[in-house]
Parts: sequence; C-alpha cells; structure tokens
Amino acid sequence: MTRFVQWSAVAAAAALLASGCSGGSSDGTATGGRPSGTDSSAAAAGPTKPLPSSLTSQKLDWGPCEGAEDSPAPGEEWQCATLKAPLDWGKPGGSTIDLALIRTKATGDDRIGSLLFNFGGPGSSGVSTMPWYATGAAALGKRYDLVSWDPRGVGASEGVRCRGDKEIQASESVDITPDTPAEETAYFRDAAAFGQGCHKADGTLMAHVSTTDTARDMDLLRQVLGDRKMHYFGISYGTELGGVYAHLFPKTVGRVILDAVVDPTADSAGHAENQARGFQRALNNYLESTGQGAEEGTRKVVDLLKRIDAKPLPTSSDRKLTETLALTGLIRPLYSEASWPTLTGALAAAERGDGSELLALADEYNDRDSSGHYGTGSHSQRVISCLDDKQRPTVEETRKLLPRFEKVSPVFGPMLGWDTAGWCHDWPVAGQFDTPEVSAPGAAPILLVGNTGDPATPYEGTRRMADELGKHVGVVLTWKGEGHSAYGKGSDCVDSTVNAYLLEGTVPKDGKVCAS
Repeated sequence: MTRFVQWSAVAAAAALLASGCSGGSSDGTATGGRPSGTDSSAAAAGPTKPLPSSLTSQKLDWGPCEGAEDSPAPGEEWQCATLKAPLDWGKPGGSTIDLALIRTKATGDDRIGSLLFNFGGPGSSGVSTMPWYATGAAALGKRYDLVSWDPRGVGASEGVRCRGDKEIQASESVDITPDTPAEETAYFRDAAAFGQGCHKADGTLMAHVSTTDTARDMDLLRQVLGDRKMHYFGISYGTELGGVYAHLFPKTVGRVILDAVVDPTADSAGHAENQARGFQRALNNYLESTGQGAEEGTRKVVDLLKRIDAKPLPTSSDRKLTETLALTGLIRPLYSEASWPTLTGALAAAERGDGSELLALADEYNDRDSSGHYGTGSHSQRVISCLDDKQRPTVEETRKLLPRFEKVSPVFGPMLGWDTAGWCHDWPVAGQFDTPEVSAPGAAPILLVGNTGDPATPYEGTRRMADELGKHVGVVLTWKGEGHSAYGKGSDCVDSTVNAYLLEGTVPKDGKVCAS
C-alpha cells in the first residue's frame, strides 16, 4: 500500500512532462516597514546543547557530481558535497549522518548568499531535482548560489528502502478501498508489513528523520555555508518544513518563500479531507473544461472505478490495471493543467477496456521504470510523516469518517478515508505531534504563495499558515490558477512578485491577487 497523494513539486513537474513595498535590508532580509515581534518561544533558540566545532566548522569538499542509478550527472556548473549532521539532535556530539548536497554558484556579481530549496514529498530528492528546476529559476541564480540537499532518510542521504520491487508490485493488487472483511485484513496486513520492512532496513534511523530534525539540519547547513540568514524556497511539504524552521530559528529567517502551502492546523484526518476536497475540485475543473458537468463526469469516473475494482483491466503488458493503479493514474495529471489532455485520452482508453494509459500514468507517479524498478521516495515519505504524526486512527474511527469523506469526494474520498488508518498502521516508531508548531514571532516577513486550483495543498491552507506564523510574519500572495504550486507555472504576476521579494527584498501587500 502506498499513500496516494504527495506534497511534492516533483509530482507536479512529472505531471507536466506527461503532457507597496520597500527594499531589502543590507543582510538580505526582506523588509516591509513591519514592527519586530518578540521572541518568546523557548524552542526558537534551537538545540539547548551547543554544537561541537567539528560540525559547525566543517569544510564542504565541493566537487563534480556523479550520476545516479536512474539519472545522468548534471552539467559541470553543478557541484556536490557531503554535510555531516548529528544522527540524534539530542546528542549533537554523538554519531553523525551524511547528507548529500548540490549547488551551482551565483552567475552575477551582486551575490546575496545561498538560496536553499526543498521540493516537498516528504521524500523528494533535492540533489536530483535541483538541476532541472533551476532551468526555470535563472533569474534567482544570478544573485544566489542555488543549493539543495537530500534530507535525512531520502535518496543519497541514507534513503530508506522498506521493500523490494517484487513486493511493491504485489502490493498494487491490495484493495485500498476495502469492501469485505477479507479485503480489510489484507489492507492492514500490507500496511503493517511495510512498517516492519522499514524497521528491519534501518530501525535506528527511523527515529531521527522528523521534520524537526531536518529543520535543525538546515540551520547547521546555513552556518557551514557561511550565511548569516536563511534564504529558503520551500514547495509543498517544503512549506511545512519552512514553517518549522521559522519557529525554531526566527531570528535567522531571511527571505523565505513558501509555495503550495500545507495547512499547519490540520491533523492527519484533516489533511486527508483537505486533499479529498482539493483533488475533487481539480477533477471538477478538468471535467468542466471538457464540456461535461462536474456531477455527471464524477459519476462516470466512479462507475469506471467500480468496474475496475470488480474486474481489473488488461494492459499492453502482463500487468492488470487495478483500482489502486487506476486511482493513481487518475490523480497524476491533476497536478498540472497542461496534462489534462493526457487524462482525457487515458480515461477514454479505459472506457474502451484498455488500462494501458492509466497504468503508464500510475507508473510515473510511483517512480517505476520500464525494467520494473521502483524509486524509494514514497518509502521516505512514509517514514518521515509517520514519525511526525502521532495520530493513529483506529479502524472504527475511520469507518465513521468514510461517509463524510465520500460526500466531499466520491472519487478520492473513500481511498483517503481508509488511508487515515492504513498509512501508519502498527507503525514501529511513535509519532511526535498532532500538528506542527510554526509560530515564528520576531521573524522577517515570509511570502506565502497559494494557488486557488491546487489539488494537493488546497488554497485554504495558505491563510491558515499565515495566521499560525503570526502577525507581521506571514504575507499571502494568491494566484487564480490550476495545478500544484505557482512559481514558474506561467504567471508573470506571480514570478515577478516572487523575484522582487527574493532579489530586492520587496514585500508585496498582504492579500495581493494574481489573476493570471
């Protein structure tokens, strides 16, 4: 079983491939004539134990990047290095973990510093994503070193693999909307087996990959890079990470962009319901773009899924399109409006009895290559999120949620409802919080970019994040668009506002709206 919905810019990019204000301060912090708050948070100072100089004074050995198993090495303008961070931030002088880094140096003379990127997930590899993302961020690369990393437990930073390719493929036949006691038993047995596989692979690391751990890694990286302030671009889950960082280290917040904002007030069931609503909204918009009514089109999709649940569709390979894979293939193109025509073709083929196109979309989403090898991003996603989230809804509690979820989204509600109980079922490590703490009194203004058509991180979370960050901190920029995230998606208004903030420190008026 795999969680269906990713908070990830990588998912959005792959979907696309399938088809007044004042100046900045002298230290690069964004300013807008806003009064400074007071730092009353005991946690804001970061770790209570001082870091050893072996960590804070380490020298990064930047050199040529090597190609990964599934991707070639980036161009010679890119450099890679390894940062050592404490395995356990409660024992900063103890064992360390290696974190893989990547950067390209600023191309202009008027350098501000480093701009650190996190692309979401959790579980997305910054090392593999940064080079292609940078092609759409050339303006930022003139004044910043563009830097990213694989967070702990991800990719080249001791990424966790919880099961092998054959087990992953077998799990695709598990019904993620169980209708019978036997299907329920299989569903929760598969969930428990996944957690056991993660624990067997690296049970020690599982307890030290939380969002808080990664936020502390970020501040260590800031120090080692020689930056007085943290300049940061977080996308999707990266917005939650950015909020946690701002809470822990408000005084070092520089120019921070949070694009495709996660709702920090939602618990696990709340996030699932938000995403059911967001993806149903995106599906409705897609259906209306094809000339169908949203209600009529939704009914057709539900009927198709029921038929596939009863009898999986044949494909051009020896694999069948199950309901699980059909849902996955359906959601993939909803991350980007440019991929809607691909969805039209895939649904038409499925109606004719051919599941090949939806299967191909599902494989893209699941990071499965033509040889049958799967990536581990979803493994990292689960290990990180189940350490963060201490809620473990029971089967009985989930059953009570299902009618509400199905009302919110007849297509995605049942799957996301069951996911509230299945995702961290019988997890071997306890979770840490109900909702993340992101209050950041005293932090510089943080620009939050919300897309009204975002399916994975629904727009409503943007204002909630701003409220939680606190007065004079969160500044909201709204784009009336479609797809996941906003920057670099075709809106000159969004791009110019974000660039002015990051490059000149110009903070827009809170509530600015970009219609296109």
